Amino acid sequence: MFRKINTIIGFIKINIIYRKHIILRGRVNISGNPILIFSSNAKLILGNNVTLNSNKKSYHLHMHSPTKIMADKKDAIITIGDNTRINGACIHAYKNIEIGANCLIAANTEIFDCSGHDLSMENPANRINTHGSIKNVIIGNNVWIGANCIIMPGVSIGDDSVIAAGSVVIKDIPSKCIVGGNPAKIIKEYNKNE
Repeated sequence: MFRKINTIIGFIKINIIYRKHIILRGRVNISGNPILIFSSNAKLILGNNVTLNSNKKSYHLHMHSPTKIMADKKDAIITIGDNTRINGACIHAYKNIEIGANCLIAANTEIFDCSGHDLSMENPANRINTHGSIKNVIIGNNVWIGANCIIMPGVSIGDDSVIAAGSVVIKDIPSKCIVGGNPAKIIKEYNKNE
């Protein structure tokens, strides 16, 4: 079901055009056809054993779209750590998104470091001409993000945390906790001994 790609073959199999944009740190598992969009000098750094799943048939939830990775501003960087699995999610960076190792990102999740447009309340007609603010997104190691979540710009999620399905994360989340809702709030925190 999944294609195993090693560092040398990966550039050819993904697409020769992406050679200058994708840095592979080991094997990558690809199911289906992810959408990859890069601006000049933008980079996608994939750790060893990363999974990019766009195959609706093999996934246990309904997946609206294939995995989409956009680094669509000059010098944008998206880093995905070892053993992380991304299933039909959209990761959109203007500047920097870091996802740690051993993360689980479920279908239809949106992660972006840019607001897209300014509020422009003084001149709403000009809103369409704006690009919004940019704030880095950092997701720690061993984070599980449930289906249909939205991770807003500027958010940092601590190691070992769980984001419940359907949550909208608008502020930093500490390590070792479960959060849920819109906006996401802490449901339970675990200490280091639990």
